[in-house]
Amino acid sequence: MVEHIHKRHNKNLLVYHIVCPVKYRRNVFTEESEQTLKRTCLELGIRYEIIFLEIGIDGDHAHFLIQSVPNKCVSDLVKLIKSITAKQVFKQHPEVKRFLWGGNFWTMGYYVNTVGQYGNLAMLQNYVKKQGRKDYTQLHHQTLSLFE
Repeated sequence: MVEHIHKRHNKNLLVYHIVCPVKYRRNVFTEESEQTLKRTCLELGIRYEIIFLEIGIDGDHAHFLIQSVPNKCVSDLVKLIKSITAKQVFKQHPEVKRFLWGGNFWTMGYYVNTVGQYGNLAMLQNYVKKQGRKDYTQLHHQTLSLFE
């Protein structure tokens, strides 16, 4: 179970699923380069307040399940992860450059999705829609119990 992050003025639970494809969709990962990528991510997490919950490699792309704080923009997180991991993989595994001409490890694009722990979209839409209504009380108490 993922824990909330407590800060001085907020409590948050922001989890993202990020997918980053390798440039030209090349299958460049070996067991060693996967370990380099994962180790780099864990070191990066300590320095930049990113919690890597899971890291998965699927041939020509990588999946990251991360938790972060609200003052970190998702696009900045992706940029940070992609730039530092690419530098480390190229540095420690120069053979990868044979498959990726042009000096880029990752494509420019990525996929991101938020991951919810306390409810789905329909439940939350209903909760927000019923704010201020008398029949809202029962739903409100059910939702509050989720956060205790």
